[in-house]
Amino acid sequence: MKTNVGSMDKVIRIVLALIFAGLYFTGTVPGTLGLVLVILGGVFLVTSLLGFCPLYAMVGLSTCPVKK
Repeated sequence: MKTNVGSMDKVIRIVLALIFAGLYFTGTVPGTLGLVLVILGGVFLVTSLLGFCPLYAMVGLSTCPVKK
């Protein structure tokens, strides 16, 4: 796995994961939509911690700075 998630992208993903979890666990977004947000937040959290996003790899994107 080659790293393809940059530092700013990681921060954004972690913040979104925390917001999604907060919305669900406070009851602001209940039901199916809430569960979808929690799952999406979990994916964001895992991809930010690993530094690798499979979707970015499939479409050939990278937010990491180019190492010379």
